[in-house]
Amino acid sequence: MRVEDARILKTADGAVIAYRRWRPAASTGPRRTVVALHGLASNMTRWAEFAAATRLAESWDILRIDLRGHGDSLYRGRVGMDVWCADLAALLRQEQVSSALLVGHCLGANLALWFAHHEPTRVAGLVLIEPMFRQALVGEPGRAARLRPLIAAVVPPLRLLAALGLYRRHLVPLDLMELDREARAAMARTGGKFPEARYASIREDLRSLPLSIYLQDLLAVTGPVPGLSTISVPTLALLSQGTSFTDPEITARELALLPDGHIDRLNARHWIPTEQPEAMRRAIEDWCEEHFDR
Repeated sequence: MRVEDARILKTADGAVIAYRRWRPAASTGPRRTVVALHGLASNMTRWAEFAAATRLAESWDILRIDLRGHGDSLYRGRVGMDVWCADLAALLRQEQVSSALLVGHCLGANLALWFAHHEPTRVAGLVLIEPMFRQALVGEPGRAARLRPLIAAVVPPLRLLAALGLYRRHLVPLDLMELDREARAAMARTGGKFPEARYASIREDLRSLPLSIYLQDLLAVTGPVPGLSTISVPTLALLSQGTSFTDPEITARELALLPDGHIDRLNARHWIPTEQPEAMRRAIEDWCEEHFDR
């Protein structure tokens, strides 16, 4: 029997980070750890379906986290890769995890790379699902990258207003597992057409996320990543064949710089966890068994 319990991390600066841990009730002895990191304008429910279904839970603890500013880790101050990396390091210390496998989607994949850069001894491996490299961005992310100076100028006044108590009081909870089920039902009715307008809607994203956090997400996902040639841990990259947000060929060319990297391509627009959950899960499980269960 599996048990998932809700936990919190209280950071040194007073923020409260919400996360959940999957672990079998009868588990004994040492276990390895997966940390699942969500994407832009998302939250830990992105990984609820994976955590409930994966056979990795037989021998791995699975931690899924609401990054600061998202979901139940409500926060309206400064966030970014350095802040999220510090929170992740503190979470691993609290859980007494010496080294973890990081699985990240979109912004979460970029965060995984930054954490491996800053804390190489704390990372056993990486699974990067649709990483967002600035030179590969197209569509809305590409436009956001060109507007970075304007976005960066808007964020400090918004944070100041929030500090003064001027912000929206009501945010709508976002359950991505339920949204994904609705999306698959819609795809079944329309011959496989993905409801991209719902998943790429700024208006919908802002229903569940403070504006200042959303804009800082954009700055983070359109910013640089560390030099991939310095990331020495085994890495699996899962790329979609679509071009909604990134050019897959440019992304693959960048990923080729990883010393120990492997790329799998899945038939999806960008939302692999939504469009191809079983193929994604099998790819991660098979890769983990090959690299960590020898």
